[in-house]
Amino acid sequence: MNIYEELQWRGLVSDCTDAAELQRQLAVRPVTLYCGFDPTADSLHVGSLVPLLALRRFQNAGHCPIAVAGGATGSIGDPSGKTAERQLLTKDQINANVEAVRPQLARLLDFNVEPNRAFLVDNAEWTAGVSFLDFLRDIGKHFSVNMMMAKESVRARMEDREVGISYTEFSYMLLQAFDFYVLARDHNCDLQIGGSDQWGNITAGTDLIRKKLARPAWGLTLPLITKADGTKFGKTEAGTIWLDANRTSIYEFYQFWIRTDDQDVGRYLKYFTFLGKEEIEEIELRHSLKPEKRYAQERLAMAVCEIVHPAEGSLTSTTTPSMDAQIASQILFGGALEGVSESAFDDVIDQVPLYAVDPTRLAGVGLPLVEGLVLAHLCPSKGQARRDLEGGGIYVNNVRETNPQRALTTADLLFGKHLLLRKGKKNYTVLTVK
Repeated sequence: MNIYEELQWRGLVSDCTDAAELQRQLAVRPVTLYCGFDPTADSLHVGSLVPLLALRRFQNAGHCPIAVAGGATGSIGDPSGKTAERQLLTKDQINANVEAVRPQLARLLDFNVEPNRAFLVDNAEWTAGVSFLDFLRDIGKHFSVNMMMAKESVRARMEDREVGISYTEFSYMLLQAFDFYVLARDHNCDLQIGGSDQWGNITAGTDLIRKKLARPAWGLTLPLITKADGTKFGKTEAGTIWLDANRTSIYEFYQFWIRTDDQDVGRYLKYFTFLGKEEIEEIELRHSLKPEKRYAQERLAMAVCEIVHPAEGSLTSTTTPSMDAQIASQILFGGALEGVSESAFDDVIDQVPLYAVDPTRLAGVGLPLVEGLVLAHLCPSKGQARRDLEGGGIYVNNVRETNPQRALTTADLLFGKHLLLRKGKKNYTVLTVK
């Protein structure tokens, strides 16, 4: 498949300007394309992955991607898809966010491969020196207010009489069109991609290029991802799923994908991985035979983790962060602890309650398990602990224990300092010697 056919197969084409001609251009020459990412936070989130991975798909097919960090557009705020005015960030906040987002953009694109290495630019570079009057004369004159008001991103806000739209956000479309024009003029950029909510902004850019440079340009939008139940993708009860491991741990990131609904997992394998058609079809077939094994979800979670959180290249580690996250996930589903690395177990510790135990209490004959269960807040009393043990609901280091006379000793310690206790299927705690 060529790149356009691949995007269609993956369900990643929403709208396209003059699709037939774009396909012809993609078939006969390397095309330079771009996508913008406004730094509204100090990390991108999973919703940014579809366009980011699309840039990489184009690069893998021999085309030249440009990632634009929106130092200028981010100071205004895109009204597309928003029901209220964004809170404006200070210049210092924007600059800090741009610097934080840069390595995330760089991680997903190849900035070294020739002849189609990726570029990372900041649109503040070409807007900072443009005066307001010059912008109105050179750019604003090419846009009619009637045309701008007809764009969905503007029209929807104007129809809301309570919220409306400020002149600031109304002007966002011109800034994004200016980006496309500058990239076309200076980098021979022919194509802009973005989410389907960006269609109005993108076509404003293609119109500006046609008027000022007398040449064609194309726009292609990608679908905004939703869950099978229609709810917004990328949100959980705990909040947004970020690409920064300091904001969303690798374990939590892995778990987000593991929890994918069976109705969504096939689509997500196409959207969020580089796995090929035959491999995805094989995964879907295997999953359909035993969906309770969640094989497709495991393949999805590992594939996305390996893209977003690749190994750091440590010579002393035999596992990657994504492998640790997978192992931690398996542990918290009752998996065996044999051969588990300390780094993987650290991910478990980050996800469960942690209680201290004096090491002297584990020496000699050890700490009675019934007391340990109370200390770990798994049982309210020693009597209840005995009943839970006799009922078969207690596990020590993921091994079922039914003996009320059992004691916890230093021989039970994992890595010389941890005890994993579980009650039932989901209630885990860790006792750590201190």
